[in-house]
Amino acid sequence: MPSVPSDPSRPPSLWRDRDFRSLWAGQTASQFGAQAGQVTLPLLAVVALNADATQLGALRAAQQVPILLFSIFVGVWVDRWRSRDVMVRADFGRAVALAAIPVAFLLGVLGMPLLLVLAFLVGVLTVFFDVAYQAALVRLVKRDQLAQGNSALEGSRSAAQIGGPALGGALVSLLSAPIAVVAGAFFFTVSFLSIRRIRHREPLSPDIARPTTTESAKVQPAKVRPARMRRQILEGLRFVAGDPSLRAVGLASAIFQFSFAALMTVYLLFLPRTLHLSGAEVGLVLAAMGPGALVGSVLSAGMPKRFGYGVVLVFSAALADGVMLLVPALHGSTARTIACLMAVNFVFGVFSQLVDVTVMAVRQSITPPAIQGRTVATINFVGMGLTPLGSLLGGFLTATWDPRTSLLVAAIGLVLSPVFMALSPLARLGKELPTPNDPR
Repeated sequence: MPSVPSDPSRPPSLWRDRDFRSLWAGQTASQFGAQAGQVTLPLLAVVALNADATQLGALRAAQQVPILLFSIFVGVWVDRWRSRDVMVRADFGRAVALAAIPVAFLLGVLGMPLLLVLAFLVGVLTVFFDVAYQAALVRLVKRDQLAQGNSALEGSRSAAQIGGPALGGALVSLLSAPIAVVAGAFFFTVSFLSIRRIRHREPLSPDIARPTTTESAKVQPAKVRPARMRRQILEGLRFVAGDPSLRAVGLASAIFQFSFAALMTVYLLFLPRTLHLSGAEVGLVLAAMGPGALVGSVLSAGMPKRFGYGVVLVFSAALADGVMLLVPALHGSTARTIACLMAVNFVFGVFSQLVDVTVMAVRQSITPPAIQGRTVATINFVGMGLTPLGSLLGGFLTATWDPRTSLLVAAIGLVLSPVFMALSPLARLGKELPTPNDPR
């Protein structure tokens, strides 16, 4: 029989591309390392170092404050550097930092100050990696292959959300907490080895090319480059602040991330100390968000066009955040309690992912291509920048009140985000995406 001709309208499979496979494998390993670390580092502080609520809040703040300090600058830097080199160096640094933790513990020198420093360093390098791998895909594949690439990378992230916390919690239970941290170092090492295999070298931006004359070498690095960076950063800030919908996205995200950071700090104390869950059970409960995120990704393909982007955003945010109000009412470590916690996290995963994907579509449609990167960095800066303060607040609340009351206060804070969205221009979005030329 004659062979069936291939469809010329379909782009070639990315799985035949060695460089993309290396990027995907490295990004997958990195996501698993990062997600496992979200459980192992706090449990290490609580179990091995007897951290109190204030110290746990400080630890989570140390992990998150790099987003506030560096995200806007990293967005500009990654546009000027080779993304492969950024990812390789970030992976190597994170692996070394995490491997130092069990060594310090065995030597008897591990304490909260050292753990805070190492957590901060890992957080800084994670900001670099996360921005770089998103830029790498655009530079590595053809435009008509972006959908395939984004689908594969998003699938990896969702899989890591499912397996990473469960793996981290299980390792803390089966091994000691300091040894469990080695899992993160292992995953980052795998990512380092995989991404090193990428052969494609994107050209450096002209902005960072070496000057050709002695005179320009004296002037350009000191004056032109910092001024250009400031101008680019301000352009992103002005664009987001000047668009009502993007401004609402940033403010709603800031309310949510601040409250969610406070809630998670209390949550990671509430589960093991109030409900007396083991490390494996904590990981299992947190992992339930992953399947929910997968379901939310599927629903996001059709729901906004059917019901309207504004309706989906407001109601999904209300359901995701409102379900967390149920957690403080739970008692004990029975199978029923664990099942209820998993159900709550599953619902939260479904509708928070639906919000995330819908917001991404709105942002991408409003933003011109030339300023996409700076818009992402600006919204991340505004939305995620308050997370360190939220983590500190969670520690303060738990130190002041009992964990149930603290959890309820943080959950009420979450609900303020959909209330704000309902009163913003986002609620008025219809079934069609806005465009950069919309008068909004």
